[in-house]
Amino acid sequence: MGIRKNCKWLNLLAMTLISLYLVIGVPKPAYAMHIMEGFLPFYWAAFWWAVSLPFMILGFISLTRITKEKPQLKLLLALAGAFAFVLSALKIPSVTGSASHPTGTGLGAVLFGPLAMSVLGTLVLLFQALLLAHGGLTTLGANAFSMAIAGPFAAFWIYKLTMKLSGKQRLAIFLAAAIADLLTYIITSGQLALAFPAEVGGVTASFTKFAGIFAITQIPLAISEGLLTVLVWNWLQSYNPQELELLNLIKRESHTNETIKSV
Repeated sequence: MGIRKNCKWLNLLAMTLISLYLVIGVPKPAYAMHIMEGFLPFYWAAFWWAVSLPFMILGFISLTRITKEKPQLKLLLALAGAFAFVLSALKIPSVTGSASHPTGTGLGAVLFGPLAMSVLGTLVLLFQALLLAHGGLTTLGANAFSMAIAGPFAAFWIYKLTMKLSGKQRLAIFLAAAIADLLTYIITSGQLALAFPAEVGGVTASFTKFAGIFAITQIPLAISEGLLTVLVWNWLQSYNPQELELLNLIKRESHTNETIKSV
């Protein structure tokens, strides 16, 4: 029992240290996070809204079904949204008109699926645009597609694939969170490149420039986010196993055996 308590304290300490690194260990921001209000030409802003809306509608249906069938998961849904809100509010200046930051969407995608996370992620972006002046309303469709749609879908399938190939859940959680973070910025680089192609080299040259600058800060951030997400997962397994059992993410027998052994 004492060993298990020590592990929980170490897990909490590690989460705190990584969180402090993300908050204190990065420079103070100079630009708005995501793609700022009015930065995209109107036709590109409208295009990304049109692409994102069907996912938001399907996500709302998915969330409604989850809350009706399993109302006891509402607190966990709120936790997934809060995790994404806090992490994506940490930003590092990277390219004029945008910024690098963790996304926090991988955890929610693994827990509830990418469609549900598309709504949670979009709500996070909406609140940040309205309350923190980060991002914007006209660019909400573009930001939602990169962070709330593409990232969560990547996280979900990476988790499934890693579990199928290796069966190692913590590795799957780490890769899901880290790759969701990286893909978000690959998509953002593509969005900026399409909107602002270079005079020489066009979209390809512009994408290479944006992605290259983002990579300087985003790769270490993605690794840090992956580690933090694993620690949060460990915390959920220790203190909220019932919710994970409802989601079929852990087996009741394995958790019971682990508890008996620790006692």
